[in-house]
Amino acid sequence: MAMSTPAAPRPGQLAQASQYILTMSCPDTIGIVAAVSGFLAKHGCFINESSHFGDTAGGESAAGGESAAGRFFMRTVFTTAAGAWKNLEGEFRTIAERFAMEWQAHDSAVRQRVVILVSKADHCLSDLLYRYRTKQLRMTVPAIISNHPDLAPLAEWHEIPFHHLPVTPQTKPEQEQRLSRLIEEYDADLVVLARYMQILSPALCEKLEGRAINIHHSFLPSFKGAKPYHQAHERGVKLIGATAHYVTPDLDEGPIIEQAAERVDHTYTPQDLIAVGRDIENLVLARALRYHLEHPRPAQRHPNSGLPLDRSPSRAIRTLLRAKYHRFEMGLLIVTVYKYPLVKRACNGAATA
Repeated sequence: MAMSTPAAPRPGQLAQASQYILTMSCPDTIGIVAAVSGFLAKHGCFINESSHFGDTAGGESAAGGESAAGRFFMRTVFTTAAGAWKNLEGEFRTIAERFAMEWQAHDSAVRQRVVILVSKADHCLSDLLYRYRTKQLRMTVPAIISNHPDLAPLAEWHEIPFHHLPVTPQTKPEQEQRLSRLIEEYDADLVVLARYMQILSPALCEKLEGRAINIHHSFLPSFKGAKPYHQAHERGVKLIGATAHYVTPDLDEGPIIEQAAERVDHTYTPQDLIAVGRDIENLVLARALRYHLEHPRPAQRHPNSGLPLDRSPSRAIRTLLRAKYHRFEMGLLIVTVYKYPLVKRACNGAATA
């Protein structure tokens, strides 16, 4: 009589279970999914969810170099007995080497430390702290840093340390050094510029490469400077949007993580446009932060920009994340760094708030 193989235990049957997020990318070929899922099944790991994508689009990128075409991306969430993965990593490396994988395994119980930078506008900070307090964002916020004292009461209400670093043209270099030290002291995994109206120096941008996210309205480069919503109203703009991107030395040209837009019409006043813009900024920044926190795919160098691929706006990362959340929002604007040039945003002088 044939012997049946015992079924792998479900997460609830594991006495002390741990959940991991396995992300990988490699040259596309046959058998990758079978090898990974077969390895996990062989060792009694329960696959909670799995998304994968093969980028088959060919041609050169907008930067003139080779694109990421022909690569395969995979993100798998699995549950195993506590501590078991440490004993399995060595064996998994054999599979990784066979397929020339770039891969990482993250313990989902470990929360990233996110330092938030703000100025006077409170809508993005309020929204992030609400999502943090209600556990919609799996992170820890060890500190809030601002160039104005206005939002100190909000930080105090959430029992988060608040640091006021006033900035003037004369004190900017010194205060940025203090900012950099605070980020190090709080051991920040990520820095979020939640309407922080100061331009970071190229040196600090490079130091925070792939670890700093910014949010801004969609009117650059057409409407620069003060009151962009009033300028847009005067020109009869019909789309209001927002962009979340990684911070780079090139102002507002970093890899785009998320974008969204909403249609407006001639009946909207400048104040109405500002209100719509705030709502979109909140939503886009929260999505971008969640995408980053959930480890969409492993770190790997972008062939043209030098940026890590897991921090670049490729179609692969969006496909994996959309598969996870099972939705495609209407009005979403997608810019792919491999295929399309980013519009250069010009800005004269440091912004003030």
